[in-house]
Amino acid sequence: MDQLLSSPAIVQGLRKVEARIRRLSGSSTLPGINAGAERIVAAGGKRLRPALALATSIALGKAPDRRVITAAACVELIHAGSLVHDDLMDRATERRGTRTLNAELGDGRALVIGDFMLARAGLAAITAVSRPVAEVLAATVVELAEGQFLETTDLFNADRTQESALQSITGKTAALFRAGCLVAAVCAHASPEDRARMAAYGEKFGLIFQILDDLLDLTATSEQLGKPAGNDLRQGVYSLPVLMADDGDVRDLLGRPEMVDEVLRRLRASRMADSTIAYCRGLASDAVAALPVIHDPEMASLLYGLPTAYIDRVAGIAHRSAANVLSGRFAGFKDVRAEPRAAVPEAPADVALTYVHDAEPA
Repeated sequence: MDQLLSSPAIVQGLRKVEARIRRLSGSSTLPGINAGAERIVAAGGKRLRPALALATSIALGKAPDRRVITAAACVELIHAGSLVHDDLMDRATERRGTRTLNAELGDGRALVIGDFMLARAGLAAITAVSRPVAEVLAATVVELAEGQFLETTDLFNADRTQESALQSITGKTAALFRAGCLVAAVCAHASPEDRARMAAYGEKFGLIFQILDDLLDLTATSEQLGKPAGNDLRQGVYSLPVLMADDGDVRDLLGRPEMVDEVLRRLRASRMADSTIAYCRGLASDAVAALPVIHDPEMASLLYGLPTAYIDRVAGIAHRSAANVLSGRFAGFKDVRAEPRAAVPEAPADVALTYVHDAEPA
């Protein structure tokens, strides 16, 4: 991931994307909305989704122009707005070491600011990019909502299935990665097949990204994460790594708040991390196999290497963190609030094709 984000072509494009994000987030007629939205986009983040959009455009032979830059900015603005809503649902008070918008301004104002960011992205897409791109992003926001809703229906459900968890993260996370690659492919006038291939790549990487994030939530410390560790489990979100653990007794302990620390201990002592990493490596193979022919050697290297490089990085963190926590090196961790791939069902194959074949070139 660091190689992608440090590529000169991507760095140059991200500067333009950042400027566009700032203009869009500060475009309300109400200063209070602008201040809240600008605070969210200024909070940081690696801008991975727009970076993938830029890489897709270059990989398909098109230097990022104004429309690609705006489309990438819209993708990030949707992501930022969704984080505001996530913090509201989680009643979170801190993200990346900074107080959340809902903690600072109250739930009502935070909700409206998150809504503004989603709507502003859609308006920019339809007026400054193209209708096909706006359709892709609108469909993606629908999927974000559906994926998040599915998660809420399974809160504290000890019988949650792996299929349900995968369907939820496909909507709430992978869909936006898919959209970033797809809108860039549309702007690049790519063939329907190449659009579908880049969309599939983005979705597979998005799944990897979310699954590994869920794994770190169970194995790392809050200092490493920049957010409360183990918080998903405490809030009743039983993610795919939890459901893949080989400790049969864990299921019996889920849903019992007083047993959360014991569940975490058992999960870290199980083969959860190994099984999760193995599944993600299968997804990485699928992602690479989906890529179209790429003539730009630098982008080919970056896109082919990204999934495995990211998995290797997180695997090292997860294994070291789990070992350190189990050995007691991180004192006070418990007080922080906050099987191989073949055993897990495939993500829905048809989802990645939404708006691929019927979208006209931008």
